[in-house]
Amino acid sequence: MTRFLPRSLLGQVMLALAAALLIAQAISATMLYRAASERRELAVTSAASFQLLVGQRRDLRDERRRRARPPSGRPGPVEDEPFIRLPRSIRFSNSETSPLLSGEERNSAREAAITRQLERQGLEVAEIVVTDRSLESDPLVGQLEQTHPVWDQRLRTAPHELLVVGLRQEGTDGWQVARLAVPPPDRGIVRTLVLQTLILFLVLVGLLYFVLRRITRPLAALADRTRRFGSAGAPEEPLIPSGPQDVRRLIEAHNAMQGRIGSMLDEKDVMLGAIGHDLKTPLAALRVRIESVEDEAARAKMAATIEDITRTLDEILSLARIGRSDAPPEMTELGALAASVIEEFEDLGQPVTLAGGARIAAPVHLTWLKRGLRNLVTNALRYAGTAHVSVLREDGMAVLRVEDEGPGIPEDRIHEMLEPFTRGEASRNRETGGSGLGLTLARAVAEQHGGTLTLANRPEGGLRAEIRIPT
Repeated sequence: MTRFLPRSLLGQVMLALAAALLIAQAISATMLYRAASERRELAVTSAASFQLLVGQRRDLRDERRRRARPPSGRPGPVEDEPFIRLPRSIRFSNSETSPLLSGEERNSAREAAITRQLERQGLEVAEIVVTDRSLESDPLVGQLEQTHPVWDQRLRTAPHELLVVGLRQEGTDGWQVARLAVPPPDRGIVRTLVLQTLILFLVLVGLLYFVLRRITRPLAALADRTRRFGSAGAPEEPLIPSGPQDVRRLIEAHNAMQGRIGSMLDEKDVMLGAIGHDLKTPLAALRVRIESVEDEAARAKMAATIEDITRTLDEILSLARIGRSDAPPEMTELGALAASVIEEFEDLGQPVTLAGGARIAAPVHLTWLKRGLRNLVTNALRYAGTAHVSVLREDGMAVLRVEDEGPGIPEDRIHEMLEPFTRGEASRNRETGGSGLGLTLARAVAEQHGGTLTLANRPEGGLRAEIRIPT
């Protein structure tokens, strides 16, 4: 589930806002709809109670004459009135029996509401029945449609339902019946709420998107700058502060930290350069002096030791300089790069093979990547005697793979082998164990390109070493 959620700060905040807005509007819509339904129900029951009360006041002839419409009149449009005003003879009538027809269900909620309203007006209610039926199924309305065509046309097209209320008062056997044409529920509130939600969503999302972009854009630039500086350490111009004040202070603090780290790295490079120069000078002098040693075996042993020290010093300086170049990476075809490295070993008669594959191009620092691949091949030759190189693409990454058929590495030491001066063979003999910097250099090269170096034992035996870099 989480893989479908946005990962950026902007996406997550926008999603949270949309979810919160929809939930809030759903709650608001539910409450408003319930309130509207309660108001409508109160209006319906009050109108029904009013018709029962007015129908009993026979002495109010003027008021009845003003309120009643003769059946032969020409009624207005349905939508002009909340209730269709039926003729008085239908709105109120007396009956010897209950108006409830066979098969009809009683509306107990409306019965209770109308009973309370009538009792507040002083009526003693013995029994009350309330039911809903369609206009055409009511007997009195059916007679009206037959005798007055104008009502037939109007009621036939009306979407209303008929509310029938029967009242029997204490001490009487007869029923007083009120009929009320009730319009369907107003759906306009739903459209209003949908439109309101849409407007709120557009306004709030638009404003929040603008604000968040002012925050996330400089944060994205800061993250990209930090990633490049963390992988390469190359000097860059300070990032221009932008965005809100808090983000500006963060960028300024990053610029200060980057400046201090850059100064320390520059001092480190100067110091290592001086150390390298100061060490190589006496080593060169020693190399000259051992020529005067008459014992050839002793002279060869001393020369090999000096050469060992010199190569170790070169590897240490190379490890320190990785990523400190200002030169941008070059788009390189990795198959050709691997072939050039393999040719170096083939010229020395080493058993190294290159498997054919698809053409894969990636932006790389050519010299450093060749150095990393060369170290992996050298490591395979040292411990297994052979090396098989292949270039392939996996999961959007370019993979430089070196496999051998040697003894492999114990599982508990694989991570340890990537640390400086750690060797698979315990002796200090370069011919068998090396200096312990080859894999460390290869890992540094992979990380310089934003990738990784992975080591794994092959199921069929031997070690697989992979430099994975983005294409």
